[in-house]
Amino acid sequence: MKIFARIRFYWGAFVISFNTAVFMIPALMLFGRHKSTIVHHINRLTLFMIGGRLKQEGEMDTTVDMYVMNHQGIVDIIGLEALQNNHLRWVAKKELFETPWFGNLLRHGEMISLDRQNKAGLIKLIKDVKESREVLHRPVAIFPEGTRTDKQPLLPFKQGTKLIAEKLNLRIQPIVITGSKWVLNEHKHSAHSGTVKYTFLPVINVTGEEKQWFETLRTEMQKVIDHEYHHHHRSR
Repeated sequence: MKIFARIRFYWGAFVISFNTAVFMIPALMLFGRHKSTIVHHINRLTLFMIGGRLKQEGEMDTTVDMYVMNHQGIVDIIGLEALQNNHLRWVAKKELFETPWFGNLLRHGEMISLDRQNKAGLIKLIKDVKESREVLHRPVAIFPEGTRTDKQPLLPFKQGTKLIAEKLNLRIQPIVITGSKWVLNEHKHSAHSGTVKYTFLPVINVTGEEKQWFETLRTEMQKVIDHEYHHHHRSR
């Protein structure tokens, strides 16, 4: 079984890379006006080819400024793009923009580059989020943990997300993702067919919220993660 899971992992990695390089990037370059639709349909195809299914709980509010979610790997992004067609603008670390294939995808998708080693990176991120809301009219998607993890407990949230939300008075919707690590585990190099679940929590209007709203947000997301694990055996 471990050998089969390893083979499935490399198949999944191939499918993701192939669909990105051969289908998605050329389509974005040729049909720029339909970026969100292209990303949506190709990611649905990719998820199907690697044996992933989708499940949703709660409703996605398409009027918010930012979605915050936990992070395990690339399937988090593939699944959410396959689930909806809301033209998200993802925040990704600068290093990913410098990779051959996915860098082209991020640039042509007009995603947000974050330089975590530069003190001016936060200032740029604030400007980019403001541009997303006021000029591009695209919601921002961000992982406040700042990196991937293979553990159940959420990592401490980076304070940059809180600062930006309060600075720009954003409306935020938290999303809890479970099951993506089972479909494709980038830490253990294993993969299985399975369901990725997206739980949409109530919207937070940062203006007027209590000072501890960011810590409360993390606590509520962890409760959902724990519930899914203990009641449905679905890890995050």
